[in-house]
Amino acid sequence: MALQRFEIQETGSIGNDGEEAHDLCANLLTIVSVIFAVLTLPLSLFFCVKVVQEYERAVIFRLGRLLDGGAKGPGIFIILPCIENYTKVDLRTLTFDVPPQEVLTKDSVTVSVDAVVYYRVFNATVSISNVENAHHSTRLLAQTTLRNILGTFNLQEVLISRESISTSMQTVLDEATERWGIKVERTEITDVRLPVQLQRAMAAEAEAAREARAKVIAAEGEQKASRALKEAAEVISQSPAAIQLRYLQTLNTISAEKNASIIFPLPIDLLAKFIKQ
Repeated sequence: MALQRFEIQETGSIGNDGEEAHDLCANLLTIVSVIFAVLTLPLSLFFCVKVVQEYERAVIFRLGRLLDGGAKGPGIFIILPCIENYTKVDLRTLTFDVPPQEVLTKDSVTVSVDAVVYYRVFNATVSISNVENAHHSTRLLAQTTLRNILGTFNLQEVLISRESISTSMQTVLDEATERWGIKVERTEITDVRLPVQLQRAMAAEAEAAREARAKVIAAEGEQKASRALKEAAEVISQSPAAIQLRYLQTLNTISAEKNASIIFPLPIDLLAKFIKQ
């Protein structure tokens, strides 16, 4: 135990000594850089004075370490020559299109889906220090997230539930990119393309459904018409005068069509008398 404590104390002592040496060296180089910038005035102003716009921030590194105070900007800031460099970060909302993804849905149907993602950098320092390329990483993550989420839905849900799919995708992306300093504001499913054979099958199914509905409607109409005709026949049969009026109405309709011949229907009662004789 004593040996282990000694090793731990020795390691900590070495680490503290290295940190102190680095700080001492950094301070010396900083002093030299400031002196050099002062001696080369006003020429050094062109290299030391930098400007970032309202929508930008500058992440400054001094001797490979992040400068205290976080990102600089907007406005003017100073870069010490030889020991400091900086990276500009755009804080505006950016968009990118997710390339078409061939996805196998839950019911084993292959579809091609496009999407668009809206995002922005909310922490410039983290987006530079925690990931090599935050924008490229977000694009790759959006592709895999889209495939993974669509794999949990069947085809019918993919076609009618785009809003819920977009919300789920935004939530997953936002949680994953938060440690990169990225805020995913919105995702949208732009297009869902089905295989040609499946489109034809769905069109045939829809056409068959429409024809079936048309036949049902026609059958219901025939049924209602037959009932109305039956009721009319019962009413007319109770009155001989009504039958004669119906004959005259039929003759009027036939004569209005400019036919060459006209058929005069005879009352059945009159024919019955001749049959008896």
